[in-house]
Amino acid sequence: MSDAPLAVTPGEPAGVGVDLALGLWAVRTAETPAFFLIDDPERVAARARLLGIAAALTPIDDPREAVTAFPNALPVLRHAFPAQSVPGRPDPANGPATVDAITRAVALVRAGDAAAVVTNPIQKETLYQAGFAHPGHTEYLAALSGPDVVPVMLLASPELKVVPVTIHIPLAEVPRQLTTGKIVTTARITAVALQRDFGIAQPRLALAGLNPHAGEGGALGREDGDIIAPAVAALRAEGIDARGPLPADTLFHEEARATYDVVLGMYHDQVLVPIKTLDFWGGVNVTLGLPFVRTSPDHGTALTLAGTGKARIDSLRAAVELARAMSRRRATAQ
Repeated sequence: MSDAPLAVTPGEPAGVGVDLALGLWAVRTAETPAFFLIDDPERVAARARLLGIAAALTPIDDPREAVTAFPNALPVLRHAFPAQSVPGRPDPANGPATVDAITRAVALVRAGDAAAVVTNPIQKETLYQAGFAHPGHTEYLAALSGPDVVPVMLLASPELKVVPVTIHIPLAEVPRQLTTGKIVTTARITAVALQRDFGIAQPRLALAGLNPHAGEGGALGREDGDIIAPAVAALRAEGIDARGPLPADTLFHEEARATYDVVLGMYHDQVLVPIKTLDFWGGVNVTLGLPFVRTSPDHGTALTLAGTGKARIDSLRAAVELARAMSRRRATAQ
């Protein structure tokens, strides 16, 4: 399975997903992992012409054809979209087909026909208009995996790895939804994944405080002492190298980053802002806790860049390379 091709989803049809897939294939080397794009071949060909990319395309019906085809043509697994896609102009009519592409990718990986899922960015607002009931990719992938699956979002780059304990919720909800149990569960899943998928034998986890200065001994909020500190104690009792709560404002400079392998932040922007500032183009979104490997570029649909040829492929390249490395580590461990 680790040598099977990667399944790449198109993401928002009006966004840059197909541009990135075409661009990555166009600059492929012998080291580029073989992948196939789940999309409409005619749509992909039209976008290639718009971008001026001389990409040969091979429509396929069987993912196993992708490895043989990849050196000479971009394999495109046939997938229909009901409405014409205009770069930069999302159409809710394509929402169900966009979600179906994700579903197909997961099914192919779980059947052993693909090694991992690499998802291009979706336009959540457009999917919500089409009836999508999940906050985002992470939650939908967990729903596809089973009722007991707890998804954990990891953002990874060569400079930094971060995990938000709470994800796509309003900031005002964070103190209400943050619990010691949730922190412990997230940390356990993270520690296991760093060992299995990243080859870190003894992961070092740094837990950021929720409040400024990690609560300043309770003067700036009780959550750090009442919720986060007990989670750190519980993790250490289990043999997990965890420390905190640590003030978030001094947690991301170079010297601090040398002391840990991952930061667990208490809310989305607390840890996504630092990693996107340090390495916007090299970051990869990884969903931990799933029974398969899933990565994604760490940026959005970039509607204003779709069809212009200006979208950078760096993050998709990093996502594809990390997906291959993770899937091979998992296969070796089995």
